[in-house]
Amino acid sequence: MKKIKKITAVILCLFLMLVVAGCSSSVSGEEIGEKRIISIATVQPENHSIVLGLNAFKEYVEGELGDRIEIKIFTNGVIGGNSEALELLQMGSLDMLVTSGSNLEAFADEYKIFSLPYLFKDEASFRKVMDEEEFVDKIYDSTADKGIQGVTWFANGVNNFYSSKKIETPEDLKGLKVRVQSSEANVKMVQGFDAAAVVLAYGEVYTALQNKVIDAGTNPEMALVNMKHGEVAKYYSRTEHQIFTDMFVANTKFLDSLTDEEEEVFRNAFKLSTEVANGEWDNLITEAIQEATLMGVEFVTVDKEPFEELQKPVKEELLKGNPELQTLYDIVQKIQN
Repeated sequence: MKKIKKITAVILCLFLMLVVAGCSSSVSGEEIGEKRIISIATVQPENHSIVLGLNAFKEYVEGELGDRIEIKIFTNGVIGGNSEALELLQMGSLDMLVTSGSNLEAFADEYKIFSLPYLFKDEASFRKVMDEEEFVDKIYDSTADKGIQGVTWFANGVNNFYSSKKIETPEDLKGLKVRVQSSEANVKMVQGFDAAAVVLAYGEVYTALQNKVIDAGTNPEMALVNMKHGEVAKYYSRTEHQIFTDMFVANTKFLDSLTDEEEEVFRNAFKLSTEVANGEWDNLITEAIQEATLMGVEFVTVDKEPFEELQKPVKEELLKGNPELQTLYDIVQKIQN
């Protein structure tokens, strides 16, 4: 299996080299041709908020350094999925990548912090924490020894429960089969509500809801319209039990190769990309809510306190089992309180 993965990575690496052939660059800063080509990959489509943020990044950098740098953005997973792209990033065949924070848990335990239930009070608190260097620098630097450096973050939505059954209290979750992504925290979170966790791929959720293989999903509002989950789950309850993030990461050698001037330009561009992407994400969520409402979805406001109360033992167990997260958890509480 490892041999197959290695062969796949080599093939993808050769593909990427061919795409930028003629005017490519290595992570050491060596230039071939007139301009240095900087490569960025994402699995998201061209109309996604993250890509719009990356376009703003590209425009700013080329506006400041266009005589020597050109940004190439590879969307739709054209050079491979997140695992393959992360491998290319480590190899130095890819300069930068946007990926879910959960995909970086394999490289640093610090990323598990985002899986804790009710870590943040709400999305406003989440964004406040993510704007504080005291917290995010520890996250960004956690993978540096693996050749991956975090540079900025993008909003990835708030997880809420949705079902064909109205969920207004924790008791309404008891006995339900709830789809989750594969992770210890997700499974324990669902079990903490006396429900059954069912690990399924995102693309299988619609059919599973339709055929009663599962009773509920847990995703941001976008899933209701993009994946048509609103056709088979007419109640969306704002439990706000988890808030995740996407991460913009770079190859460490690539970052080290930047001059002081380039580094400052890139730093400004990273900040701009987050501002644009998050603003676009908010617009997309608003549109998704409007479209889902037209589909017949009812948005249910709940009292979050009893939901959060049931998750306190779960959170304590996860922190006890992952002691390296306690410092990060304490920082979050200090910032948002």
